This record gives sequence, structure tokens and C-alpha cells, in this order.
Amino acid sequence: MKKVVKFGAPLAVIALAIAIAVFKPWLLFVDKEVNDEIPNFTAQTAQATTAQSEPGSNETPNNATAESNDTPTTPVLIAQGDFISHEHETTGRALVFKLPNGNHQLALENLATSNGPDVKVWFSQGPVVEGVAGWTTAKDHPHLSLGTIKGNVGNQVYDLPADFNPSDWPTVDLWCEQFGVSFGAAALQKV
Repeated sequence: MKKVVKFGAPLAVIALAIAIAVFKPWLLFVDKEVNDEIPNFTAQTAQATTAQSEPGSNETPNNATAESNDTPTTPVLIAQGDFISHEHETTGRALVFKLPNGNHQLALENLATSNGPDVKVWFSQGPVVEGVAGWTTAKDHPHLSLGTIKGNVGNQVYDLPADFNPSDWPTVDLWCEQFGVSFGAAALQKV
């Protein structure tokens, strides 16, 4: 009996230490707040771009002059979607902007989710599925990883690759690579 205790106790301590190192349970109780500046845009900016690009549109938006060119001078919101919860409660909004230079940015606005050991920000070609069935949907579809999430609370902005095509990526997913589950996802709708 003493041999079991003599070897069992140290093995249990080692197993516990490994489990703590792998699962990092303290992250569930620690928030990392990020407050990146969300690009300034207005509803008129998005409407003005639409009105200017529609064939046969002779209207000049209130915030533009007849002499203005077709290139916006501020970011234009082109898609957005609200997060739904998967493995962990997740709220907030995903916003995709087209910048005046033609590049794109993703903003996660008012994000609130659990902290995790290896959570990535993904664009996915998969659908957003509610409930437990949606926890693993993203892994079965092509994805574009933007890297590790900056924080689990607040606002954060990610620059997107130069060749990013918003129509290829209808979903934003907060994906935990270590456990192979989605914390939450947002289906993007064109604005």
C-alpha cells in the first residue's frame, strides 16, 4: 500500500500539472480587453458609394458634391453580422470595411467571449449553424486565419490580405484550434 502512495501521489501531481498546462483553465476567469479604434464611417458613406455606383443614378447624396469623384475618402462598411454563441457565450458584431486605398479590414466591435488557450480569428466559407451542430462546422470548410485573437473583450481591428475578396468569405469564426471548436460565429450580410 505504501508503494502505491509512494508512486501514485507524485504521478497524480505530474498528471495534474500537465492537465493545467494543456487546458489552461485560468483563462476562463481572466479577460483580456482590447480597444482598437474602429474605422470612422457613416451610414451616408455606404449609401453614397451605392448611389454613385448604381447605373442611372442622378442623385447626389447629401454629404457629397456633384464634383466628387467615385473614390470614397473614408472607410466604407461593406458587410456586417452579429455573433452567435457556440462553445462559449459570444456577443458582438463583425464589420468588414473597404478602405480608400482598396484594402480591407475586419473589425470586431463590442466583442465579449471567453478567453481560451488558442483562439484564432477565421474567415470561413462554411455557414453559421446554431447550437451544438455549429461548434465544428468551420473546420469542414476552407478558412482564412487572421491569427490569434487579440483579446476576448472590446474592439479589435485586423488588416486583411491585399487579395482578400469579401464575397469568398461569408462567415467570421472565433476558432479554438487546441480543442477544435468554435467559440462563436457571425454570418456576414452585405450592406
